[in-house]
Amino acid sequence: QVQLVESGGKLVQAGGSLRLSCAASGRTFSNYAMGWFRQAPGSEREFVAGISWGGGSTNYLDSVKGRFTISRDNAKNTVYLQMNSLKPEDTAVYYCAAGRRAYGSTRAEDFRYWGQGTQVTVSS
Repeated sequence: QVQLVESGGKLVQAGGSLRLSCAASGRTFSNYAMGWFRQAPGSEREFVAGISWGGGSTNYLDSVKGRFTISRDNAKNTVYLQMNSLKPEDTAVYYCAAGRRAYGSTRAEDFRYWGQGTQVTVSS
């Protein structure tokens, strides 16, 4: 089992920045690829960013490329999502997820463990 707890979501103005954190506990964190997903009201959950086990490779949703950066600190069992130049359409609940073989996938079903989510609201 891997337990994931997100934090850092809040209300921010358009153009602002936020850093989300996801703290992991349980099994060896470095054995898991990690991802961030988001879900807006009335929409399906969508992939935002992913990072490989060691952090050397990342992938992103096209609409966040150049604005969001995913990173991880395996010594702290934590994955981060730095979000810059935020837009109202980034408003959603953001979830982190872990999967041993999930790197490169954008499908939620490939990630086995999920956090409870943190709300990000971007006002215009």
